[in-house]
This record gives sequence, structure tokens and C-alpha cells, in this order.
Amino acid sequence: MRGPALALALFTTAPAFAASPLPFDVGGPFELIDQTGETRTDKSFHGKPALLFFGYAECQAICTVALPNMADAVDLLAENGVDIQPILITVDPKRDTPDALKVSAPKVHKNLVALTGSDEALAVAQKSYKVESKLIGEDIDGPIYAHGSFIYLLGADGAVQSMMPPILSPERMAEITQGYLE
Repeated sequence: MRGPALALALFTTAPAFAASPLPFDVGGPFELIDQTGETRTDKSFHGKPALLFFGYAECQAICTVALPNMADAVDLLAENGVDIQPILITVDPKRDTPDALKVSAPKVHKNLVALTGSDEALAVAQKSYKVESKLIGEDIDGPIYAHGSFIYLLGADGAVQSMMPPILSPERMAEITQGYLE
């Protein structure tokens, strides 16, 4: 077993917590706008752990798995006394305006902070988290993007603790997250 298959096997069968630093730098500063129009930086989320995902509100592919799984993991963690902030950074700023995100974010989770911004500001965030996105076509609902799909676990200091594939069950995601935070 090699590559992605090995990584998935480790995430789904390894003990919940085997903290070791990531073998590469990921994460960093950003300055974006949330669904209320407020400017948010990476430091806005310090003091509380977070789960961060790059996607877009109208995505009909991986986002429809990742965002609900992330939201359910946040709720499971809350049941265990762990307060964690769910965050979405869009890859589709033309459609994911603050007004549009104000409608779509609560459908995912009541506490989801959805971030957008200029192409330049979003490029900075994507580069920091090593996320690529590319317009790959259009359908009747609008643009379709290929984009990174990891869910990033951020510690209370904003540092990336782990990266999880979005296909993990909410229970497994919560278990891994709690392991890193203990």
C-alpha cells in the first residue's frame, strides 16, 4: 500500500492520537472578510482551536461531504466539552460574497465563520495552506472548481496540528481532533 491509500489507512486505523509535527510548513497569516462583512485575520481565531476547510458554498462535490462532516465533528466535540471553531475559506469569491455566505454558512453550522475576500487576499491564504484551486468548467449552476480538500486542525495558537481527509466520519474526525488537543 502506497501514497494516498496508505495515508487513508493510517487515518482510519491508527490510534486517535499520535502527535508528531508535520514534516513541512503549512499555515500562516491571512486577512479576509467574514459573512458579516467584518475583517478577520488568522489571529482573530487565536485562543480557540479550529477546523479549517477551503471550498465554496455552491460546490456539489467534496464540499458536500467535508463541510457536513466537519460540522458534525464540531458538535460531537462540543458534547465532550471541546469548543472548536469551524471555518470555511472560499475558493469562489465571485459567488461567495459576504451576503451570499451569510445565507449559506448557517446551513452548514450555526457557528461556521465563512471567509471571502479579494483574489489577491485569498491567494495569500491558499499559498499559506498549500491549497490549489482551479476553475475547471461551468454547469447550469455556475463555475466548478477543483480545490484542495484537507480539513486543517488549528491549535489555539493558530498553528496547524494536523490535516485530515474530508471523508473521515465525524466520529473519527472528532476523535483525532480531541487527541491532538489533549
